[in-house]
Amino acid sequence: MPDRVSSRIAIAFAVVGLVAALAVGAGLFVGLRALHQEATISALGDVAQPVLARIRAIGALTDLRPALAALKAELRPEIGLYAIAGDRVVTADVGEAAVDVAAIELGRDLTAGALVGGGLTAKDGSRVLYSATVVRREGVVIGPLAIVLTAPDASGAQALRDLLRVLPGVALVTAIIAIPIAWLLARSITRPLRRLTEATLVVPAAGSAPSPPLVPEGPREIRELTHRFNAMTAELDRIRVEERDLLANIRHDLRTPLTVVSGFAEALRDGTAAAAGPEGAGRAGEAIAQEAERMGRLIEDLRSIDELGTGGVALRPEALDPGALAAEAVARFAPRAAAGGVELRAEADAGLSLAADHAAVERILGNLIDNALSVARDGGRVLVEARLAAEGAVAFRVSDDGPGFPAGSLDRAFDRFYRADPARTGPGTGLGLSIVRALARAHGGDAVAENLAPSGARITVTLPAVARAT
Repeated sequence: MPDRVSSRIAIAFAVVGLVAALAVGAGLFVGLRALHQEATISALGDVAQPVLARIRAIGALTDLRPALAALKAELRPEIGLYAIAGDRVVTADVGEAAVDVAAIELGRDLTAGALVGGGLTAKDGSRVLYSATVVRREGVVIGPLAIVLTAPDASGAQALRDLLRVLPGVALVTAIIAIPIAWLLARSITRPLRRLTEATLVVPAAGSAPSPPLVPEGPREIRELTHRFNAMTAELDRIRVEERDLLANIRHDLRTPLTVVSGFAEALRDGTAAAAGPEGAGRAGEAIAQEAERMGRLIEDLRSIDELGTGGVALRPEALDPGALAAEAVARFAPRAAAGGVELRAEADAGLSLAADHAAVERILGNLIDNALSVARDGGRVLVEARLAAEGAVAFRVSDDGPGFPAGSLDRAFDRFYRADPARTGPGTGLGLSIVRALARAHGGDAVAENLAPSGARITVTLPAVARAT
């Protein structure tokens, strides 16, 4: 098959046209053949009229053969002449009749001059047409007496000759009509495809301006393909923006700890920290360790994002107590909450049970509490809840009374590398909530964000009673 759509459409039209021409030709052949057969039978009936006049002048049946022979000599050689009288068949030729005209059915109710026509198979296997005319002699139907004229059936050759004379003109008219239609159809399909091909060649590179969407046109399938291409390029533009944001966030998150580490390292190298005594060297070491830990968390978050995105995290569900998990998470962050003057407490429904990955649930709660504490005001509160949800699922909720999510940012709160407001992300990596949703969905659950009135926000993570094992 050709590799071009236009060529395939042209071949399809040619094949359809050929099949249609064959079908129409077959129908015309059958019709023309029937017409030629009727014309031949009618012509034989016309020839029979003068023969009938001569036959009526014959006085006895015994004179039929010589009379028929004389009449046959006046006809064209291919025409056969027979007479049916009762059970006898009289032929103009000497010897056995070439055609068994006795097989012709002549009803006794036929009147003089009645014609019966049709086709017979000659004794040599060829096909002949006949025209039988009933003869009335002196007011009496004798036997009945009928005169039969036969002729070879040439209707097939005549019909084929007519078709060969007509088909070229029909083919020309069909081509004149079909070629423009095929061209327009091919153009309506190939033109949008060419636009898509050209658009893929000029998809903006990273850092360039987004490409304008293509206007959908052509058949429905091509329009759907164009919509998908526009969605793909829009998603590509979005991913490029996220990549730029990621690089900016990484630069930002690494700049501060690197500045601190390099500063204290320089102080240790030139002796400034040592001059301050053991306390100065200790402060330098502690600062370097804290910033190293911060950079480690950033690297760990990036590794987690990569593993969750590629399905590299293997969950190992086990029986867990959601209330105990919430209490343990609060206990881990209690010193930090107390240092910031934030009330951190846990609440849980009784009788909850969950089959999930222990480390993943701990990380979910840790990220949520860390995010909430980073925006909680001095004297504020953070509430961690474990509640029964629909169909036996468990909902973990972490609420704070901070500034909440900015307007229009709730839909993107869990997007990777997205920071709606530095006030909510604080000094973290900005990847915590995206990791939370990815872990929840890996279990077969989900995570949603909402703002609270008059201030604050709540993150709800719903996990099924039995997580999907991976």
